[in-house]
Amino acid sequence: MIKNGHHASDEEGLRAAVKPGDAACSPEKRKRVVRVWCDGCYDMVHYGHSNQLRQAKGMGEYLVVGVHTDAEIAKHKGPPVFTQAERYKMVRAIKWVDEIVEGAPYVTTLETLDKYNCDFCVHGDDITLTVDGKDTYAEVKREERYRECRRTQGVSTTDLVGRMLLMTKTHHSNMDNPDYQQHTDNFGKGPKGHSPWTGVSQFLQTSQKIIQFASGKEPQPGDTIIYVAGAFDLFLGKDLLDHFKIDLVCHGKTEVFPDKDGSDPYAEPKKRGVFRSLDSGNGLTTDDIVQRIIENRLLFEARNQKKEAKEMAVYEAMKRKGENTEDAAQ
Repeated sequence: MIKNGHHASDEEGLRAAVKPGDAACSPEKRKRVVRVWCDGCYDMVHYGHSNQLRQAKGMGEYLVVGVHTDAEIAKHKGPPVFTQAERYKMVRAIKWVDEIVEGAPYVTTLETLDKYNCDFCVHGDDITLTVDGKDTYAEVKREERYRECRRTQGVSTTDLVGRMLLMTKTHHSNMDNPDYQQHTDNFGKGPKGHSPWTGVSQFLQTSQKIIQFASGKEPQPGDTIIYVAGAFDLFLGKDLLDHFKIDLVCHGKTEVFPDKDGSDPYAEPKKRGVFRSLDSGNGLTTDDIVQRIIENRLLFEARNQKKEAKEMAVYEAMKRKGENTEDAAQ
């Protein structure tokens, strides 16, 4: 059980809220901290995971996140892309996470919630199934210690792995191509059709979605403004640096590729002396991740077809139950 260094613990929060002899504390400050539980594989952590954790944190004050082991994931879903050590590190770095539990059980029980003093758990509005097709949240749902948040449409680990297996930068514009469609079917389509929760998406996110992850606060006088560059950049020139009043520009230890004209994309911040190279302590690159996926292509295809087949069985059962309910009401 590991606590994030940039958040106060719940005990510290309670001590700060209720000071000895402070009779003037408001009822809001005296209330008990609401502890929320989330769990998952968190493989190839993406903004869909972050959005789930953001929404979950908004339902309480202290967020505990359980991360499954490689063995548990392989048993119920198939092989993960990232190792458990890598996944623990990625989840720990998400700003809404207060504490992580390494090796959390795949099936969420009341015993787990009670062990970590959590009031309820939060999951997206899709479905998670065990190897034998059972809802992993059935027990906590039955006892009404389950809350639901909106799943982020258009992104999933399945989707990202699918994109890498398709090995194209333009798959968003190729969705009508028969060869492309065959690839997506091989990767994500079960024998009975597409599950509503699994598949390879062509959905593009908007700036409105991205804004949800920002604090919405303007920088204050004296704040240090740091710009972290990435593949999303257009021009890192004088205008951008001046407009946002950037004090530092940071890049990892990975290779910096020149622009099309051969120029250094960091020439301006280097000229100003505000460029910094940061060592993450991990040499993993996008190419390494793609290579892992390519080497295990057949395993990942089989994993996702199996996952979709289980989901389709549940989806069809839910449809039949709904139809029977309507017939009985008539």
